[in-house]
Amino acid sequence: MSQVPSITLNNGVEMPQLGFGVWQVPDDEAAKVVATAIESGYRSIDTATLYENERGTGQAVSASGVPREDLFVTTKLWNSEQGHDSTLRAFDASLDRLGLDYVDLYLIHWPVPAKDAYVDTYRALERILSEGRARAIGVSNFLPEHLERLMGETSVVPAVNQIELHPQLQQPESRAFHAEHGIATEAWSPLGQGKGLLEVPTVVAIAQKHGRSAAQVVIRWHLQTGNVVIPKSVTPSRIKENADVFGFELDADDLAAFAALDEGKRLGPNPGEFNAGA
Repeated sequence: MSQVPSITLNNGVEMPQLGFGVWQVPDDEAAKVVATAIESGYRSIDTATLYENERGTGQAVSASGVPREDLFVTTKLWNSEQGHDSTLRAFDASLDRLGLDYVDLYLIHWPVPAKDAYVDTYRALERILSEGRARAIGVSNFLPEHLERLMGETSVVPAVNQIELHPQLQQPESRAFHAEHGIATEAWSPLGQGKGLLEVPTVVAIAQKHGRSAAQVVIRWHLQTGNVVIPKSVTPSRIKENADVFGFELDADDLAAFAALDEGKRLGPNPGEFNAGA
C-alpha cells in the first residue's frame, strides 16, 4: 500500500487518494474492522458523528502501532449540530470519542438548506483549523451553489467536498467546479450500493479483461479519474482486495466504456432538498 498515491490539498496537506469508509459499521465492530483496514495498508479512515462509531474507530487508530502522523482521520459534523457554537461543542465531543488531539479533515456533513446555518457552521471550522485541531476543513454533499455562497462569505476555500459519486452518477458539473477552485473531489458510495453497479455487463467485462474483480476496476476508475475514494467493507478479504488496485491500469477503451455508464442516478438524497436533523 506504499503504492497509494496522495493528493495535495489546497492548503498543502497530503491526503491518501484511497481510504477506508466506516459508514454502517456498528461501534462495537468498528475497532476490529478498522484494525483490519490499517493492517491491510489503508492509512486514511473516514467516519462521522452520524455513524456512531467514532469511539471504535479511534480505538483502532490508537492500538494500530502506526504513528499518528502516518494516519489520516476524517470525521463529520451532523446536521442537528450546525451553528457556530454548537459546532465547536460537537467537534470537542468528536475528538473525545475518537481519543485524538486533532483530526486531519473535518467536514460539514450536509448543507441542510432549510436550516441555513452552513456559513456560520463553516466559520467555526475555520476557527478549529486556525487552532490546529483540524489539519484541513471541508464539506460533504455541497452543490456548486452552496460552495459559491460559502466561498463568498468565508475566507478558507474548502479543501474537500465529499459527494456521492460512482460510474452511474459521475457528477461532471461538481467535479469541474471543484477543479476550477482547487477543491478535492471525494467519492462516497464509490461502488454504488448493493450489487447493482458491480453486475453491470460493461463493468463485468472490464473486470474479466484485467483479471480483476468488478469492485477493483471501479476503484481503479475513480483513481484514474482523480477522485479520492473511500470504499467500505466489513469482510477482511474484500477489505484487502479493495486495496489491491495498483498493479494494473485501465486503458482509453475502458475509460470510454465507464464514461458511457453515467445515468445521473442518485442512490442517496438530493443535497438541495435533504434537511434531516434540521
